[in-house]
Amino acid sequence: MKLKYPRTPHLLFSPGRTDDDKTLKSHDQFEGKNVVVTMKMDGENFTLARDYCHARSLDSKDHWSRSWIKKFHAVLSHDIPEGVRLCGENLYAKHSIKYENLTSYFYLFNIWYHDRCYSWDETLEIAEILGLEVVPVLYDGIWNEDLIVSLSKNLAKDDEGFVVRNKDTFMLEDFQKNVAKYVRKNHVQTDSHWMFAEPEKNLLNWSKMNVVGF
Repeated sequence: MKLKYPRTPHLLFSPGRTDDDKTLKSHDQFEGKNVVVTMKMDGENFTLARDYCHARSLDSKDHWSRSWIKKFHAVLSHDIPEGVRLCGENLYAKHSIKYENLTSYFYLFNIWYHDRCYSWDETLEIAEILGLEVVPVLYDGIWNEDLIVSLSKNLAKDDEGFVVRNKDTFMLEDFQKNVAKYVRKNHVQTDSHWMFAEPEKNLLNWSKMNVVGF
């Protein structure tokens, strides 16, 4: 069954919020928990399952930026078990950030089995089996608000932000209790949506790519 990827709420200190974004009321949900902080990459949220693939919008239409990911899915799909959904960033097209050193156009950030999100350790194990790239990790450990705030101050000027998630497994209905994001101020620098901009691909670093992560 196709499921739209949930909206991720902002952390309280995230300056990149818009009027219709959701923001946590507190960070208490992370206190005492093992979390992993991963780079928020500037792509299109995409889901790959055994029999289908789609962008965050379930009725996503054809677009030049989705040509690569659909071919990638065709190659990978027979290795995806029934009921499993691989969710990650489709980085084929430039949005606001131009990537010039990618090792794949698809970077995995979580995996679901029906309504259950796999733990981060399980995600890494499955990614290795499937030969998938995973979003870069900035921190892995017990929630430490001061440390995580410091991460926001040390981002490169072209980084979009980061995502904090509970390292353990959790259910879809509890998504917003286990995942939150930080987006830097003025991340989007253009007035037009990337889908209507002049087509521009991000670039791969072929020397660093593995066999499957094309």
